Amino acid sequence: MRLSRYLFSTSKESSKEAEHLSHKLMLRAGLIKRFAAGVYCFLPFGYRVLAKISSLIEDEMDRIEGQRLLLPFLQPADLWKKSGRWENYGEELVRFEDRKGAEFALGPTHEEMITQLVKEEISSYKRLPLILYQIQTKFRDELRPRGGVIRAREFLMKDAYSFCRNEEELVSVYQLIKKAYEKIFSRCGLDCRVVKADTGPIGGKLSEEFIALANSGEDKIVQCEHCGCVAKLEKAEYESLEEAQAELEPMKEVSTPNTRTVREVSQFLHCRPGDILKTIFYQTEKGLIAALIRGDHQINEAKLQALLKVKKIEIAGNNSIKKEIGVEPGFTGPVGLDKYPLIADNTVMKSRNLVAGANRKDTHLLNVNAGRDFQPTIIGDIGFPLSGDLCRVCKSRMEVRRGIEIGHLFQLGEIYSRSLKATFLDEKGKENYFVMGCYGIGVSRLPAAIIEQNHDSQGIIWPPEIAPFQTMVIPTLEKMFKVAQEVCQDLKDQGVETLWDDRDLSAGVKFNDADLVGIPFKVIAGDTFLKEGKIEIKTRREAKVEKVKKNMISQRMKELIQDAKQ
Repeated sequence: MRLSRYLFSTSKESSKEAEHLSHKLMLRAGLIKRFAAGVYCFLPFGYRVLAKISSLIEDEMDRIEGQRLLLPFLQPADLWKKSGRWENYGEELVRFEDRKGAEFALGPTHEEMITQLVKEEISSYKRLPLILYQIQTKFRDELRPRGGVIRAREFLMKDAYSFCRNEEELVSVYQLIKKAYEKIFSRCGLDCRVVKADTGPIGGKLSEEFIALANSGEDKIVQCEHCGCVAKLEKAEYESLEEAQAELEPMKEVSTPNTRTVREVSQFLHCRPGDILKTIFYQTEKGLIAALIRGDHQINEAKLQALLKVKKIEIAGNNSIKKEIGVEPGFTGPVGLDKYPLIADNTVMKSRNLVAGANRKDTHLLNVNAGRDFQPTIIGDIGFPLSGDLCRVCKSRMEVRRGIEIGHLFQLGEIYSRSLKATFLDEKGKENYFVMGCYGIGVSRLPAAIIEQNHDSQGIIWPPEIAPFQTMVIPTLEKMFKVAQEVCQDLKDQGVETLWDDRDLSAGVKFNDADLVGIPFKVIAGDTFLKEGKIEIKTRREAKVEKVKKNMISQRMKELIQDAKQ
């Protein structure tokens, strides 16, 4: 392929719309083009990467006897109503009526569709376990799409579904697919972690995510430096580094005019944020509650809701707090709040002589201690951990890191098979519900995750297996065009994916574009050939250069590509 005939353009400047490094590079390298918020076109270079990733996924799924199919993007509402998700899924689900008044949705996921299909096609245990998967467009009406293709509204996803006879078989298949995903991400050149995660709107009793480590990632994970225990920030359990050892000091009031926030109070009183006790009010169906946590931590509302065993929880508004408590927010505290349940984080119980609101405007209390000055109704882990907090397993320090979710695994059980009445007959002729699993990979998100981990100041560094082209042949002189064309044809004849930069541009521009786009190997026909009769091969990742005779280029390139894949 001649580059001059390719739909291809690069840019020296980063787009103003891009914040993430991967987003900037994908736009600069001409991989994607934005058409609307969270809606992108993959241009030829970008689409070749997607196609490589899809082929790689298909290869690993074939190894575990997964069967590929394609489900409709347009989904009838009646299936979603049967599962109960038509009303519960949220505003990300785009619902509409066709011209006949029938209700439909643009598929954000396909649990209902696949369950209905298997219900109609499979009736006997003899055909189980069954693994079906697709690579399909999805649409979720994200409120704030960001990061380019990392958090888009329309995206390409690989979703797999397993149907088993029982829980034991599900666990076995789950582990099989988990290992396949590990191989897929390894072949993509990704450093990732498997973490415990929430099941969210998909449902199920167990969920894990694959997180690719990236400083610009929107997900946070917590990893123990010693035992390797890892979890998403919202699921991580922790213990405070500090133990309650100091002597209890007498409680006393102090004037704190116009100091409401943790930052303002800590600066005014010259103390650490961790020395402050935050009192945050939440409204539940059981009434108003007060959550207590140290000022250096944040409330994890999911943990709080689970600890309280309530169906709904939302932070109370300033007006309702002032009306109920009779004091302005920022000056509330647990002392004297006997009327309301006090839910204290574990860190509060380990701390001594904290600063808390005095339930009076412009006033705080010093040396507030749990047990002496107030009695918590419930004590538990209701916070997000920080770097330096202790691992619950081995008591070593934990580190908070950022990453990008690239895969998600669910053990669904019988949620969807029961709601859609999908059953099979077992060995005894008894009717049973399918025991299901669900497994996703964000295909159009993977290029961004790979770029976040594989780049330098010049641009992208693709692993050879997923690069848009493995080599780019670059003539640096006009008189070398014929030689370059011959080399390019020889490489193509030997099965090496090759692009010939035949543009009438300087060698420097050609080199820069090849590096920006991330082509693994540059094959350079220039002065070295005229002087020594050899072609230069430059490796993108290591920037190594070697000189090879023209008739040996194809053989050497195949060796280099094979070595790079290992």
